[in-house]
Amino acid sequence: MTETTVHDDLTVGRVADLVGVSVRTLHHWDGIGLVRPGGRSWSGYRLYDAEDIARIHRVLVYRELGLALAQIGRILDDPAVDPREHLQRQRTLLTERIRRLEKTAAAVDEMIERTDMNRETNVALSPEEQARIFGTDWDPAYQEEARERWGDTDAWKQSVARTGSWDAEQWQEVKDETDALEADLAAALGRGVEPGGEEANALAERHRASIDRHYDCSRAMQVVLARMYTEDPRFAAHYDQRAEGLAAWLRRVIEENARAHGVDPGTATWE
Repeated sequence: MTETTVHDDLTVGRVADLVGVSVRTLHHWDGIGLVRPGGRSWSGYRLYDAEDIARIHRVLVYRELGLALAQIGRILDDPAVDPREHLQRQRTLLTERIRRLEKTAAAVDEMIERTDMNRETNVALSPEEQARIFGTDWDPAYQEEARERWGDTDAWKQSVARTGSWDAEQWQEVKDETDALEADLAAALGRGVEPGGEEANALAERHRASIDRHYDCSRAMQVVLARMYTEDPRFAAHYDQRAEGLAAWLRRVIEENARAHGVDPGTATWE
């Protein structure tokens, strides 16, 4: 708050503009005896002098600290307290309030961080719901690993924005669709469906559409993901438990579909 230097007596309207309170407030303070202007104009209007303005600033500080107007009046009118002591008291109270506000701000920051973690790791789901939906072998560390790897990408931010508000029912719907897709992939492999054919390409597009629920996935990005299906043992084990060789077959299906759409699987990068 900046002190206002007053060289001439001022009207209530001018004081209101200078100190940032309403004319009505100043009239109220005048009426209850909190700040009474000491001067008068030739036409009878009350005028505020430098001492009056200084008292207004003291009132504003005490009010900012949460004190009631009656309490402020008693403090300001205490004959045993001089202006410097008032300022020192205000300084002490302000320091304490700053400390409390900083503590509150730190608590809010922690709440924000926890909220972001909930969105990014699906902690909003209870452990029982996570186990029921994702299986007992679900490990939250996988999501943390993904966040560290992809957290700076637009795709990750898009996924957080899209899935952050999903409830257990929505996650279950996605899981059911994924299970159905993987069952159809395994069945196609078992029937000898060749990568590059019409049925295989349709399955590749279904696979890409399932990723699109989380973030916009181009065919080049899908190819990059498919590489992990054979290069990361965890992905390979996940698909191969559906059907032996499914991970490698799905990678070829995705690569051939991408090739049919002008994407070179050998040079595809995360877009």
